[in-house]
Amino acid sequence: MAWFKKTRKPIEASTAPSRVPEGLWVKCPDCEATIYTKDLVETLSVCPKCAHHFRLTATERLKSLFDHEHWIEHDAGLASNDPLSFTDTKPYAARLAASRKSTGMKDALLVGAGSIDGVPAVVAAMEYGFIGGSMGVVMGEKLVRAIEHALDRRIGVIIVSCSGGARMMEGALSLMQMAKVSAALARLDRAQLPFISLLTDPTTGGVTASFAMLGDFIVAEPKALIGFAGPRIIEQTIRQKLPPGFQRSEFLLERGMLDLVVDRRELKATLARLLRFMGPDATAAAR
Repeated sequence: MAWFKKTRKPIEASTAPSRVPEGLWVKCPDCEATIYTKDLVETLSVCPKCAHHFRLTATERLKSLFDHEHWIEHDAGLASNDPLSFTDTKPYAARLAASRKSTGMKDALLVGAGSIDGVPAVVAAMEYGFIGGSMGVVMGEKLVRAIEHALDRRIGVIIVSCSGGARMMEGALSLMQMAKVSAALARLDRAQLPFISLLTDPTTGGVTASFAMLGDFIVAEPKALIGFAGPRIIEQTIRQKLPPGFQRSEFLLERGMLDLVVDRRELKATLARLLRFMGPDATAAAR
């Protein structure tokens, strides 16, 4: 295809801008507690007072999950070249350039292979700072390649969703990725390899309408917004007031749409247990 360039390079964890504001002190948006930034880093950007989960960058997410904060990155050089030459209030090419500069990434997905508490896995994490973590041709391609890598190595896949949905600047090409990734996950399922879908705030649009809800286990962080359309749009459409907590993790867990809601500080150990439980060697390990 001409929409992206193919490269693959092994790297160690790199730095990226944090969603936690810069400075010595941070104010929690939920409880308004003043938190020392170094203390917040030690708690994986979870407020020690009220457990509010600050948003992580894709790099921070992989650091929090992989052993020794080390992984091998795959397909780091894939980058969109604006297949539709799209322009709205500004050219899509300009939006891409600005996002690449601000995040240090070529597109909105970071894929790494490594170990989680000693269990090998492929993790694909979305970067919300890159055009709202939106799914375009490159994200779809990288997800499929991540799944194919897991198939080759016979290991599990974790997709960390943090997205506003399909990238409409790429039109139908973006929407096609929903079916493309879902088909790749079907191959993973036939190979009896685990797929864990981790939903973070927010997970919306075409991502929710496709692969995000296809996990063998669907896990979410506390109070994450999860849904297709946002609550404001739904209220305007049905002209009714939505119940408290609508589309939040806890609301969806009570109604059977999620399997687990897990505090980020317990997430690594939980994911490792799920991988062991569902992995190709699970039967042997249980004996």
